Amino acid sequence: MDVWLLNIETATTNCSVSISKNGKLISCKETNSKKYSHQENLHKLIQTSIYDCSIDLNHLSGVVVSKGPGSFTGLRIGVSAAKGLCFSLKIPLLSINSLTVLSQKIKVKEGTLLAPMIDARRMEVYTQLHDYKHKIIKPSWAEILKPKSFYSFLSESKIIAFGVGSEKCKEIINNKNFSINKKFLYPSAKDMVNISFQKWKKQQFEDIAYFEPYYLKDFYTNSKT
Repeated sequence: MDVWLLNIETATTNCSVSISKNGKLISCKETNSKKYSHQENLHKLIQTSIYDCSIDLNHLSGVVVSKGPGSFTGLRIGVSAAKGLCFSLKIPLLSINSLTVLSQKIKVKEGTLLAPMIDARRMEVYTQLHDYKHKIIKPSWAEILKPKSFYSFLSESKIIAFGVGSEKCKEIINNKNFSINKKFLYPSAKDMVNISFQKWKKQQFEDIAYFEPYYLKDFYTNSKT
């Protein structure tokens, strides 16, 4: 039986949806707006992707959501949509760390670490470190950028930072082993396909009733997201 998975990525201003069949990308739709118009766009993107694949929602085997860290507003919208679909269709919910999704965009040689970054406001970023095989070396944390950031790793390895938020490092971290790739800024649902299928095969399902976004930092109602 074919495994159809709907992937949802809303951790940044990029509202992204993809559909995969047995681990292969079939359709991807996304729109990027600084106004965080995910509430208006997400369901339209889902409907369009479903239509492009010539299937309906009942064909879906599961829904995979990018769980964070990232924009509080974006994450809430994505997770709410994913949980709603899983409840109504009675299918499993899966999740992937948003920084892990972003890390899939770039390949490096052995000896170089990947530092995907998502803006956390002010001089702070959400980040984690991966080796050249995309294995997580240091799990997600919120880093207040300073000249000594990543210092313990830079003494032994090169680090390539990328993603929205990485541009903050330019004027702060001055180290010959630290560089910024400006090409890959936003996580995308198309980069969730391989990981989501592997999670599906291992049945790494979430508890739909209790699942919440991975905010990493406390949510403050007076903060802008």
